[in-house]
Amino acid sequence: MATMISEVYDAFLAAGAPEEKARKAAEAIASCQRFDNLDRSFLMVHAMHVLLRWMVGFGIALDVAILIRVFFR
Repeated sequence: MATMISEVYDAFLAAGAPEEKARKAAEAIASCQRFDNLDRSFLMVHAMHVLLRWMVGFGIALDVAILIRVFFR
């Protein structure tokens, strides 16, 4: 059984929707919100990955600059 938002289910019932349709609509809304949270989590992981790549690139560039300065003085 899928999860559903009980407030939405109650609102559909109060509006006069049949019980089965109200249940399916509330479950559909809950599943959409769950995927929305996954999208936000994916974007956060992607942003951290981009930041990490920049940090590693900067560290490598700094190491190369130091080695050039030490050996080609």
